[in-house]
Amino acid sequence: MRRWAGIAILIAWVIPVLACNFPMPSRQPQPTLNQAAIQTLVAQQMGTALASPPVQPVPPTPGPTSTPIPTPTPWPFLPAPADTLPPGDPPPGELPPGLPAAMMPDSEVIYSPSSLDFQILEYVQNAGGFLSSYQEQVDNQTLSGVEIVQLVALETSINPRLLLAILEYQAHWVRGQPDPSRVDYPIGFYVPGYRGLYKELSLTAKQLGTGYYGWRQGTISSLEFPDFTRLPLDPALNAGSVALQYLFSTLFNEGLWREKLFGPESFSTLYQQMYGDALLRSALVEPLFPTGLVQPVLELPFLPGERWSFTAGPHNAWATGSPRGGIDFAPVTGEPACAVSRAWVTASASGLVVRSSRNTVVIDLDGDGYEQTGWTLVYLHLADHERVALGAWVETDDRLGHPSCEGGRATGTNVHMARKYNGEWLPAESAQPFVLSGWVVRAGERAYEGYLINGDQVVEARPDGSHTSIIVRAAGFQ
Repeated sequence: MRRWAGIAILIAWVIPVLACNFPMPSRQPQPTLNQAAIQTLVAQQMGTALASPPVQPVPPTPGPTSTPIPTPTPWPFLPAPADTLPPGDPPPGELPPGLPAAMMPDSEVIYSPSSLDFQILEYVQNAGGFLSSYQEQVDNQTLSGVEIVQLVALETSINPRLLLAILEYQAHWVRGQPDPSRVDYPIGFYVPGYRGLYKELSLTAKQLGTGYYGWRQGTISSLEFPDFTRLPLDPALNAGSVALQYLFSTLFNEGLWREKLFGPESFSTLYQQMYGDALLRSALVEPLFPTGLVQPVLELPFLPGERWSFTAGPHNAWATGSPRGGIDFAPVTGEPACAVSRAWVTASASGLVVRSSRNTVVIDLDGDGYEQTGWTLVYLHLADHERVALGAWVETDDRLGHPSCEGGRATGTNVHMARKYNGEWLPAESAQPFVLSGWVVRAGERAYEGYLINGDQVVEARPDGSHTSIIVRAAGFQ
């Protein structure tokens, strides 16, 4: 009975994915970095079998500079500068006895600079397991197993190394052949209607994100297992370790959870066998948020003088499991609901278009061609018609595409906008405030509620586009 109750809860949790415009109810020593190592990390291309060609930055002169990889700091992990509510005092109850304080670096969970040298296609083909020949229909398109892993990693910004390791640990898909019971549900969620690799990996990414960002923002302090027992989390843990512990707590009761994470045949043991020393890789790229990080100047995603409506305040940046870092705007044109608008969404900053597919555009502001490094801006619901091309260099206010209802769930024509830094989704309210043309984004009490504040001017997020939500970008802000 409890198992079916848990499945019902999970179904309710995964269905409202991204509904814009609608408020729905002894350690390793620290290695020394040198310039050659940094250049090698940045220069290596990410292996992928996706149809899109590798993105090569070809900006005009003067061109952008690559984001420098910050000087590493040793473990243990501390709350990052982006945390809005760092973990506080231990909650009541006994902490897990004898468990390590850190087991998975943040950069191994997030699709971060540590993944720049990881060739996904090459790794899977060399492993020669079930995944190397697997195919599946995703949104009426046949994708290979590698393409599905890459797609989930890009969309959710979860590290493909981790996704592959979980797939191997749970179902032997990468280096072997799965049991027949693990073909339709390789990770083991067994949610009706969520069968197949793409949906199971997407659920995996959402659970990892829920743990990671929940710990970042102080909204998670304990684990709840399928039998509804609870276990408080060690406040010394880093977000990456909590993400992994949270995921496994959705799959196993406490006894098996301990065995899977801390036993002799633990997930960590497999992870090291597959990829080597995660701590050494993390020391090259962490902390993911360097001291003194400041958001670059960003403009509202439409031209000066145009009337738009601020239709949704901070909500999931991408989907369930991501922080409240996404906001929505809709053009005031009088067009029918969910029409592909004649209005244009424009670039909030100059950069390289590193993704233009599935009604999503991603601009890489440092222009090095990687979503995993530096600042990136993500725009969702851009119609297929006249959307900017992959590999294009755009300047501030260049056209990106038309707002629509295409891509994800939307109740009206809009553009959804979010930010990432070094692959990590940023909440709208954080140490790096979300500021557009001088307007500061403030979150409301609930998701989709919020405000834009500029001095004594206040614009309220309203899904109905009423007058209190209207915003006009002033000319000459820059």
